Amino acid sequence: MSRHQNAAIKYLRAENQVLREQLGGRRLKFSDRQRRLLGAKGKALGRKALRAIATVAAPDTVLLWYRELVAKKYGAPGQAWCFQRVEFPHRQGVEPPHRESSLALMEVTT
Repeated sequence: MSRHQNAAIKYLRAENQVLREQLGGRRLKFSDRQRRLLGAKGKALGRKALRAIATVAAPDTVLLWYRELVAKKYGAPGQAWCFQRVEFPHRQGVEPPHRESSLALMEVTT
């Protein structure tokens, strides 16, 4: 990688940090198009690289977006229901189940 590319990456990281600081603690909301874009780009990088550079979403979340993209594109119509987003009402002290563990449980029971 050239010195110019390294400088560009460092600048973009700093720019992202500044923008995140301006947001404060608020969560970012992504459109479907943005999730597809980040999922595809994140898959190309891989989990290890995402852990080092992902700042707007957790690496597992980015890769989940990619799996959802693939499922919509190649999945059977009857099986697309397992990737629909489910909103859980906020219940104090109770965390919503993790998607991976839910999918693993579904595979075991079927």
